[in-house]
Amino acid sequence: MAIYAIGDLQGCYDELQQLLERIEFDRNKDRLWFVGDVVNRGPQSLECLRFVASLGKSAITVLGNHDLCLIASSLNVRKSNSKDTLDALLLAPDCDELLFWLRQQPLFYRDDTLGFCMVHAGLIPQWTVDDAEKLAQEVSEVISGPDSAEFFTAMYGNQPDRWNDSLNGMDRLRFIVNVLTRIRYCTAEGLLDFECKGPPGSQSANLIPWYEVKNRRSANNKIIAGHWSTLGRLEKNNVFALDTGCVWGGQLTAMRLDVETPVYSCVECSAKQAHD
Repeated sequence: MAIYAIGDLQGCYDELQQLLERIEFDRNKDRLWFVGDVVNRGPQSLECLRFVASLGKSAITVLGNHDLCLIASSLNVRKSNSKDTLDALLLAPDCDELLFWLRQQPLFYRDDTLGFCMVHAGLIPQWTVDDAEKLAQEVSEVISGPDSAEFFTAMYGNQPDRWNDSLNGMDRLRFIVNVLTRIRYCTAEGLLDFECKGPPGSQSANLIPWYEVKNRRSANNKIIAGHWSTLGRLEKNNVFALDTGCVWGGQLTAMRLDVETPVYSCVECSAKQAHD
């Protein structure tokens, strides 16, 4: 059995199939981990979501910001973006079934046997992986529960931008989601910034890539992440970043996890969408 983590798909179904052929994936014995953003911006969101859901226990998926956008759009609590490519999915006869499946997926995944955790974007320096796992579960219970429409209505926004254990209600849930699905840069104190999306070196002096903050409490844990296409593939400080910008004309990357030293495979991508 082989276990692979795969970077952001964002609707790039053909490239996913090419990558799985390259790594000789066997759904009867191998396992795949997806870092989130299965859908949106690329040409085949419906096909991607159908395929990943069809893998059942052969796949682990964490939710990314675009996956959450899909759920919010399905509830009519989010205004569509001109760059969205979700219409075919939202009009599909199996849309409700697929969205039900998506809402059951976690925001954070941890496998102590393999020694890896997985999150779409990252963690603030103040959180341990135990904290992240517990806080992610708080949000997951709401997303999969009867009050999900209320949550998605209030999910968008950049405040609060600093963690406090006393945060409650939607402020607490929104902050957790923003960290797990949107973080790139923060200050040493964990103040979030969502304006800078460029590669390290393009940010203002007070901002630090989340994985480089000194004394980060999750630093001893191996964390797989995606989300940051301008960062590209990175292996640093126990963080393994896998968003290599397939939907922007880059690559789709897989990392084998069940070996002593991670092995990477990738395919070139034909989709060339315009960046935000």
